[in-house]
Amino acid sequence: MKRLLIALFCILSLPVFAQEHGSAAAEGAKTEEFRPGDMILHHIGDSHEWHWFSTDNDHFTTYLPVIAFRPGKGVSVFSSRNLAEGKVYDGLKLEHEKLEAEDGGKVYDFSITKNVASLMLSAAILLLVFTAVARGYAKRGTGAPRGIQSFFEPLIVFIRDEVAKKSIGPKYERYMPYLLTVFFFIWFNNLLGLLPGAANLTGNIAVTLTMAVITLLVTLFSSNKNYWHHIFATPGVPKALLPIMIPVEVIGIFVKPFSLMVRLFANITAGHIVILSFISLIFIFKSVAVSPVSIAFGLFINMLELLVAILQAYIFTLLTAMYIGGAVEEHHDADYQMGGGDGADNAHAAH
Repeated sequence: MKRLLIALFCILSLPVFAQEHGSAAAEGAKTEEFRPGDMILHHIGDSHEWHWFSTDNDHFTTYLPVIAFRPGKGVSVFSSRNLAEGKVYDGLKLEHEKLEAEDGGKVYDFSITKNVASLMLSAAILLLVFTAVARGYAKRGTGAPRGIQSFFEPLIVFIRDEVAKKSIGPKYERYMPYLLTVFFFIWFNNLLGLLPGAANLTGNIAVTLTMAVITLLVTLFSSNKNYWHHIFATPGVPKALLPIMIPVEVIGIFVKPFSLMVRLFANITAGHIVILSFISLIFIFKSVAVSPVSIAFGLFINMLELLVAILQAYIFTLLTAMYIGGAVEEHHDADYQMGGGDGADNAHAAH
């Protein structure tokens, strides 16, 4: 939270002016306003084009497909190049990255935006990586892992033994595919977001909301009667207090996924904002002398974000497993979780 507040302070308190170069300098004394907040929000937000970098003379940009549906006019499909620099095409225009109709009519935007393209890219990478891992297991079975399999196996085993088994109990195997998907999806996209020019996918509130809703649905559809009994007839609570406790417990059902959504979104977004804020200092002070300090702190935060990337993936996965575990827990599950695995399985079988 402290990092987020610092980042917001940087955004709101640093409007400055930077001297124009080139032809503007020849005209003399012309300046254009440099707004760190606008620059930062542009880089962490979604867009209809994928801007990689710029030079003095050109912009290197990948223009993405625009797919728009307008009632009575049907579907329009074209390149976002046609809307660049405020252009109007087929009666459509972009206003602050929002697709609008020139006549003010209703527009449903199904475009392949930067975040959608990044989502497809990360999904393709995950499929390629774990197809190779699966082939390794199919080929070598329980033998010593090799290649890419040897890198990912400790992480898979860790999620199984330290997260799924301890948080869910005997029924953990049913939820392993989802937990592994959540962990590696978040981790991969956190890492991809640190690359220059990359999209800020896990810093998009819509993405974290979708993941939180999926976790909520998995939890609710997996829940047993003990879970609902604990909500509507909390053990140890006098009946006179149930009218107070029941709303609290029901609200808690939705607060848990809400916290998952906000935690991932805030931490990833704050990291990007802090890094860009340090880079902005070079343009704010308009001095090369500032650049070593600015870049050094930016690189330090970037290295720190490598740890945050896997930490946030672990936290989201762990809390998801805990919520599922609370929904499927039976009375005898406590013994399993304390035993931590096979020994508890044997004790349960003997019982």
